[in-house]
Amino acid sequence: MKLDMLPEEFEKARPVLELLTKAGFEAVFVGGSVRDALLGRPIHDVDIATSAYPEEVKRVFHAAHKATIDIGVEHGTVLVLWGKAESQHYEVTTYRTESVYTDYRRPDRVEFVGDLRDDLLRRDFTVNALALKEDGQVIDQFEGLVDLSQKRLRAVGVAHARFQEDALRVMRGFRFVASLGFHLEAKTFQAMQENAELLTKISIERIFVEMDKLLLAKGFQEGLQALSDSGAWRYLPGFSHALTSNFSQDFHFQSSAQAWAWVKLELSDLDLKDWKVANDLIQKVEKIVSAYALDDYTSWEVYTLGLEACLAAEDLKKAQGKTAQVEKVNVLDACLAIHHKSEIVVSGKDLMMLGIAAGPEMGQLLKTMEREIVLGHLLNEKGSLLEWVKKQALKNIEEL
Repeated sequence: MKLDMLPEEFEKARPVLELLTKAGFEAVFVGGSVRDALLGRPIHDVDIATSAYPEEVKRVFHAAHKATIDIGVEHGTVLVLWGKAESQHYEVTTYRTESVYTDYRRPDRVEFVGDLRDDLLRRDFTVNALALKEDGQVIDQFEGLVDLSQKRLRAVGVAHARFQEDALRVMRGFRFVASLGFHLEAKTFQAMQENAELLTKISIERIFVEMDKLLLAKGFQEGLQALSDSGAWRYLPGFSHALTSNFSQDFHFQSSAQAWAWVKLELSDLDLKDWKVANDLIQKVEKIVSAYALDDYTSWEVYTLGLEACLAAEDLKKAQGKTAQVEKVNVLDACLAIHHKSEIVVSGKDLMMLGIAAGPEMGQLLKTMEREIVLGHLLNEKGSLLEWVKKQALKNIEEL
């Protein structure tokens, strides 16, 4: 098979291949970018494989006055800077084979080879083991084009060996089901089931990346079904049972926070700290979960939880066939006098000018003021607020 016209991303990178081939080496595009080009999907990272060793790669590009960065020379990878003001960069990796994977994630050592087939054999699925020459000719060593046409995910070579090498490929398989809309070939799926327990040996940060991509894919429901059917969910932190989607077929999550909020709602024992995610994401998830639990909203809930979290929660309810209050949330937010306490026109300094010392009393006054403004009981106007503060201070004195 040959592509009559290379996608723009490959056209930009073609000079990199040409420079290597003119120097007497083989060089091809490999991996997911080739797959996506053939599927007509957006192309992200363009990766290049070559018969040249890392030192040879650097020598070729330095001779052409192009900069390189060593980002993984021990594994054969050199980053080549290209384009105007070196605005483009490409990972160029030497053909290689890999030894045993005692940690089920990374090879104990790699061995550089001169045969592209040996390099492609170490990849996960046949649709990711396609290569593309600079003239548009597709190199297919493992019938990946057939699998591509049949929307099938099949492991390269011996399926069991591929997942033993890198157990994260189990999660990648479910993610590709969700993102590509492909189905898993029977032997491949069986090998994923048999090796799922090895996920316990993979860093949770890397598993999170795959799970997050699965949830954000339009076909996440199919991806979750495959995860459920395999039983691999048993090896994920906080998963007391398999996730079963209860959404309309056309629904998909708008953000990671919304997706993980749903996961949290379904799995009450799940603690995102066990997944080692950023605190910012945890806080966003907690706000959506809190908003979801509300039967009704006041201005204060919309203010404290934020419009984004409230709408994300109502979006979940709507997709589940429940009563949603999207319009009310938008109206309450639009009517808020302030959206953050920094917008209050009176500060702690102003209170100190009235003789109120910094401390618990001032803090409580500011919190009460904030709430009264949000609820519409106080105008966010300096004179009105200072008059209110004086009355509160006088009231406190009288109570003493």
